[in-house]
Amino acid sequence: MRTLSVLLPATLLLAACAGVAPPPPKAGEFAVVGRVAVRYGDEAASGRVAWRHTETDDDLVLSTPLGQGIAEITRREGVYTLVSAKRERMTATDPEQLTEQALGYALPLGGLPDWLRGRAQAGVPAEMRYDGRQLAELRQQGWTIEYLAYDDAGNLPRQIRLTRGALDIRLAIEEWQVAPQ
Repeated sequence: MRTLSVLLPATLLLAACAGVAPPPPKAGEFAVVGRVAVRYGDEAASGRVAWRHTETDDDLVLSTPLGQGIAEITRREGVYTLVSAKRERMTATDPEQLTEQALGYALPLGGLPDWLRGRAQAGVPAEMRYDGRQLAELRQQGWTIEYLAYDDAGNLPRQIRLTRGALDIRLAIEEWQVAPQ
């Protein structure tokens, strides 16, 4: 459970579907696959993450670097469900409640779909610093989000670091699937 408690925040940043290839995303939807490294206080862990996000659903998978499942998180009809590798199940209608229940601290999951795409969450105060036309740093809801690298076209983040207090999450996004703009 120790690995789960360190890596779970990262699972809430990325997700995927196993088995059959998912359909291409529609406007506002995305799927990402990548690696994550998480440090919380003296604990540290790394793994693989995948996230498929739509306006109404989320499918998240977190696994070890060797591909063994650690946790799955889904959102259906406004209910978030976390299933651990030991098949322990937790549910909540609020993702921050779920992370509080599972980890002992809440994560601001409402902003993550926007943050991954390199933009601030709409309607929430934010401070932004740009490097040319690209967002380099975002501060929102007590989090600092650093954009360390973008794809070749300069549109989608490839390396992101999120920090808040003792929590440090580093993401390396290997594959993006987004709807054509």
